[in-house]
Amino acid sequence: MVNISTSSVLFALVLVVALVLRCYWPFQSKSLSSTTNKMAEDWKNAKSVYDFTVKDIKGEDVSLEKYKGFVLIIVNVASKCGYTSKHYKELVELDEKYHDKGLRILGFPCNQFGGQEPGDAESICSFTAKKNVKFDIFDKVDVNGNDAHPLWKYLKSKQGGLLIDSIKWNFTKFIVDKDGQPVERHAANVSPLGLEKSLEKYF
Repeated sequence: MVNISTSSVLFALVLVVALVLRCYWPFQSKSLSSTTNKMAEDWKNAKSVYDFTVKDIKGEDVSLEKYKGFVLIIVNVASKCGYTSKHYKELVELDEKYHDKGLRILGFPCNQFGGQEPGDAESICSFTAKKNVKFDIFDKVDVNGNDAHPLWKYLKSKQGGLLIDSIKWNFTKFIVDKDGQPVERHAANVSPLGLEKSLEKYF
């Protein structure tokens, strides 16, 4: 009778597992990479902002389909920017004045410009509450670069910027019509109340 030790059996099992992983892992990695790339590129096929899902400030998924039929302002916000006080004040004014006419404001915290949105979700919620913000605030995102949120890639592709399409600074504002189409883009130096004439065209 052949005497097979426990260590030999374990060694054989390790070899089998290693061979299985060697055969399977390249395929798995390729599949995962392909899936990730597909998701990252889906924004190019989007027909409107309604094709996107984002996370709210509490980390919950939100389909932008919930905003169908509304005029939107989508803006990248920050709590420590020179524009912060004026922009939040005027965005709140716009929300109060035009909410019943069908305006919805979507604020996306972003820390890509001077590190001016460094806080976590809790601190952002606390800050916006002190500013009397009632409009929707979402999870912190990148708006430029390879890791930019697909929604923001889409917005930039539909409404390019001066010289380059990249977002230049905090509080860049996109107006989206009732069909979910980005129709205007306004830089940080344009105050929210300066958008009133534009907004009136889309209600």
